Amino acid sequence: MVFVNSDPSEAATILRVKEPLEFKCHLDSTDALLMQKVISRTFTSLRSKVKSESCVLTVCDSPVVIWPNKGVFVTPEEITPSALCEDIQQWIQTDEHEASGKKSGKKKIKKGSVASVLNLRLMMEVTTPGPLPAPVLSRTVRRSHFLSTVLPLDCVVCTKSSDTIKDACERLVEALTHQLCDMEKVTLQHMNGTTLLTPEPLHFLLPEQKGLVTVVYPAGAPDSQLETQRKELHQQFELPHDRPYFRRANAHHFPNESYKDGYLRNPHVALTHPNMENGKVYLVQGLYSYHHYMQDRMDDSGWGCAYRSLQTICSWFQQQGYVERPVPSHREIQQALVDVGDKQASFVGSRQWIGSIEVQAVLSQLLEVTSKIMFVSQGSELASKGRELANHFATEGTPVMIGGGVLAHTILGVAWSETTGQIRYLILDPHYTGAEDLQVITDKGWCGWKGADFWDQTAYYNLCLPQRPKII
Repeated sequence: MVFVNSDPSEAATILRVKEPLEFKCHLDSTDALLMQKVISRTFTSLRSKVKSESCVLTVCDSPVVIWPNKGVFVTPEEITPSALCEDIQQWIQTDEHEASGKKSGKKKIKKGSVASVLNLRLMMEVTTPGPLPAPVLSRTVRRSHFLSTVLPLDCVVCTKSSDTIKDACERLVEALTHQLCDMEKVTLQHMNGTTLLTPEPLHFLLPEQKGLVTVVYPAGAPDSQLETQRKELHQQFELPHDRPYFRRANAHHFPNESYKDGYLRNPHVALTHPNMENGKVYLVQGLYSYHHYMQDRMDDSGWGCAYRSLQTICSWFQQQGYVERPVPSHREIQQALVDVGDKQASFVGSRQWIGSIEVQAVLSQLLEVTSKIMFVSQGSELASKGRELANHFATEGTPVMIGGGVLAHTILGVAWSETTGQIRYLILDPHYTGAEDLQVITDKGWCGWKGADFWDQTAYYNLCLPQRPKII
């Protein structure tokens, strides 16, 4: 139930077919074995259609149509099967063309940029060339169960700059066929009487250039029921058993997809690393959301910075698949502190600050995550904590909350030189009150590299360093 692609970071163009495919069949019996045979025949029929000459791929937002099984026939005629796959990008219609009503313009793609994603639709020709036969109607009366569902096909093929349209389409048909086989296996494995769980394909980008892997899970089955399958995948790809690489939350997010919740993800990736003699950069590992003042229709300006830093940390654990609960609200954070006996009941709904110790308590109460606390008697000592912080980001890779005085910040990484002791901190500032504008956030330093003078040299600081749970 696995399809392995190359590393998308090395791809010139990514072809993606994300298309709902109708699945319909008549079940004349509720006998499990007979039902499985009918379902298998229906999947076989779908695979045959994908490999037939009637199969058509259309490139979204363009006039390009491809018949992958007719010797890779393409329209418009200017496009030949031997043309480079990335050349199709020239036919994508931009928003400007759509707004003006003009025809598709040829759009140039910068060489060396992030791999572009070509979205395609899978369609089937209904009629065949030649005269149409007269329709014949027949009526049959019988009792049967009619099974109808939608298979959420989602196939990805990573292509190199030298790959032709013919090469890419042949691989795409192979991937579609392979995914339908995987969907059949999952459907049959998880049958319960006449109830079927819809197969759900997900893509996972594995570390160390192991590539993009597509896995089909039964939709609706919680991660807790898929642990055996995940263990097998970890063994297959020689992955450590203390990181949840194949949980749904870790599914790869393609660059052309937007996040529905509206939060910015990983704004630090837009920054340039600082130059430092013999320096090395140690960064947060994985995805997080940027939480800051005034979000979620909550006016917490002046008191909510530690809450927002905590929310960013919680989003990291959620998006790495360690927890399934949503990021807690201010009220939920306050209630958690009351529940553990840290605060009085009147604390809920107040505008009282919290610090690193409270952040540690909430992570333990709501997420069952343990944290280490680093005590710094004055800000000037932070410059000597390079080794400890570097080790944290190299091993745990979680965002760090730092509180001192009335201010709280999130540390996302350090640039540190072991030989000179020089250090710079990658800071995500929860005090920002503007819109989710990446350009403003990075240009104005709300997410940016700061020197040791960023901290009050005489203030007392506590740092909360969350630890990764050791789970698959």
